[in-house]
Amino acid sequence: MEFTITFIKIFLWGIYLMAPVIFLMSLIIIALGLIVGRLESWNRFDALYWAFITALTIGYGDIKPLKRTSRVLAVVLGTFGIMLT
Repeated sequence: MEFTITFIKIFLWGIYLMAPVIFLMSLIIIALGLIVGRLESWNRFDALYWAFITALTIGYGDIKPLKRTSRVLAVVLGTFGIMLT
């Protein structure tokens, strides 16, 4: 039991230290999602949905970018998602 409590304390301390990085990466994912959404004429919800599905490397395929610029940004977004994960 003592090991579990120690582990949880250290884990939460690590999350606390990484919070600024996680927050910044999330903002980048949101920004890229909104940019692609604007390029593809998607509404905001669909753009953010697509951004996080892509960033978390789930990729359902129900929404996909069609323009070349959007596809390049999708690769950038996926790279940031991998770094966040």
